[in-house]
Amino acid sequence: MTRPTLIYFNADHSDDSANPYVPKVFLRTLLFSTSKRGRIIESLYVTVTKEGARQSFNVWVYGERDKLVRGSGLFVGDTGVEANHHFLPPPAATASLFDEGVYRVEVYAHLLGDKRQKLLLSQSLEIKPEFAHQLQEPGAGLRFDWAPDLSRWSGPLNPRTQSPT
Repeated sequence: MTRPTLIYFNADHSDDSANPYVPKVFLRTLLFSTSKRGRIIESLYVTVTKEGARQSFNVWVYGERDKLVRGSGLFVGDTGVEANHHFLPPPAATASLFDEGVYRVEVYAHLLGDKRQKLLLSQSLEIKPEFAHQLQEPGAGLRFDWAPDLSRWSGPLNPRTQSPT
């Protein structure tokens, strides 16, 4: 997996009237295989850790805006698959929306035939207090962009009310 060009935290609409918004992690990246034969990703998931509390985002959806599909059995060849990846907590989870603090975002893949999942990315991102209160707005989100000329993440950028895709 290449370094994502974008990581986005936001609140996605939910069907649960008691909890109308659930946290979502979005990223855009290229998944690739160093094997000429390629590999099959059975599942991809994200964990987000803040101050020792870990939340799993194991509902994986990928694709472009109008062609999103539930992630499962994705063949990744040596030329790779570039896509937007959306991660939501499991439906029964009581996940809280993002607030201020330092978060560790980790992306894991379970490859067909492997016994253990593989860590693809581990990245720290900080939400400063001036942005945290805006994240509590329905549908708001924070965007972190990779600045290749500076070799660091820029952001968070101003909150948005729409997902970048």
